[in-house]
Amino acid sequence: MNGSTADAVPPPVALSDRALDHLAYIRSAMESSGSFTSVPGWGGVAMGVTALVAAVAVHNSPEYWLRTWVWDAVIAAVIGGWSLRRKARALGETIASGVGRRFLLNLSPALLAAALMTLALLEFGRAELVPGTWLLLYGVAVVSGGAFSVRPVPVMGVGFILLGAVALFASPGWANYLLAAGFGGLHIGFGLMIARRHGG
Repeated sequence: MNGSTADAVPPPVALSDRALDHLAYIRSAMESSGSFTSVPGWGGVAMGVTALVAAVAVHNSPEYWLRTWVWDAVIAAVIGGWSLRRKARALGETIASGVGRRFLLNLSPALLAAALMTLALLEFGRAELVPGTWLLLYGVAVVSGGAFSVRPVPVMGVGFILLGAVALFASPGWANYLLAAGFGGLHIGFGLMIARRHGG
């Protein structure tokens, strides 16, 4: 009887194993509650510069405004993705797991919605609503993703939302200026702030 009872008692857990378990738990908790600091400030500045170039190009050739801004969005996405990955690697962070993954997952739905809304608005002949939709939904994406990033990111998102709200109700003649103010001005201004305060 005593022998079977002794056999049922599990062996004691080594202190080192318990310490490793605790460290793994603490690391997981820190990753889940931390901030994604790899948002690239200089990348944001570069994205803003391309937007200002696009705004000037549209001013000179207004008939190509949609094509010009779509190409700028593609170029900005490439710049943003490359600079995000580069800064994350330099800081030892990852965008594939932890808080980096949540940052991207929260950013993506509103960007997808913006793409779908663009197609729908063009299909129904409401192209004048596209600039406001872009600014508004990009702002929502940045606020959502920015909940897992440094403070200037969601604040910048609010700026985009405000510009989007204005653009939706403003005269179409203001669209290019508002796009330049958002994708150009806000990206450059907040990009410089992030670069100075959060390491590039």
